[in-house]
Amino acid sequence: MNYRHAFHAGNFADVVKHALLVAIVDYLKRKDKKFRVIDTHAGRGRYDLSSEEAQRTGEHLDGISRLLDSPAASAPELRTYLDLVRAEGALAYPGSPLIARRLLRRQDRLSAYELQPHEAAALAEVFAGDVQTKVIALDAWLALGAHLPPKEKRGLVLIDPPFEKQSEIDDIVTAVTQAHKRWPGGIYAIWYPIKRRAERARLHAGLKASGIPDILAADFFREPFTATETLVGSGLVVINPPYTFAEEAARVMAILKQVLGKDGQGSFEMVAISAERS
Repeated sequence: MNYRHAFHAGNFADVVKHALLVAIVDYLKRKDKKFRVIDTHAGRGRYDLSSEEAQRTGEHLDGISRLLDSPAASAPELRTYLDLVRAEGALAYPGSPLIARRLLRRQDRLSAYELQPHEAAALAEVFAGDVQTKVIALDAWLALGAHLPPKEKRGLVLIDPPFEKQSEIDDIVTAVTQAHKRWPGGIYAIWYPIKRRAERARLHAGLKASGIPDILAADFFREPFTATETLVGSGLVVINPPYTFAEEAARVMAILKQVLGKDGQGSFEMVAISAERS
């Protein structure tokens, strides 16, 4: 695959995804019992916003840079997330594995999977010497098949594929359905870009048809759908969401839509894809 997240690091979709990721991991920390975070498409862990890739697209300017320069940066709902971002310095942005790692306690663990050799090497360097983190160069879908459930029995699987393949939605539904059979008690968070109504609806419908209970989608829109394949938003589907997640996600996205919305057109939706098992 040719996808490199360095071109997109810190964009509006990253901001939404990572703010919601923080909410989920913080919820897991409410109990003393240890847990594991599994990041299936981990990337390089840390991104240089002064790099040629980031400067070429400038996507962070309408994402994390805009947020940090806005009054919303002082919102309590975003404090933990933005503290983690600020800790990396003005010219760096933390990827999802680094954000998750910064939130872990001594008893918790992170497994970060990345298949692309250059990205995996950079990721290994970020976590060199970290005994709480395993960096594994392995295909994400193989990882879900081989390494679930984790020995901790509690935790989160973050699935954040590049969406380069036509089969990506089908691959996600198939992999998550099988993973849920092996570990029905885990939390699964699936990120996806929103470009077309039909693709968003197909992912939601596929997950509903899987028979997995208790699925909630948090969909953020920077602008309404367009006639082209413009990236108008991004979503995070959560299986077994924390009972606080719907309310917390709505509060976070209500703040972010005011800052990251394009020409005042920001919006969000909370979609119940399937109900809890009775």
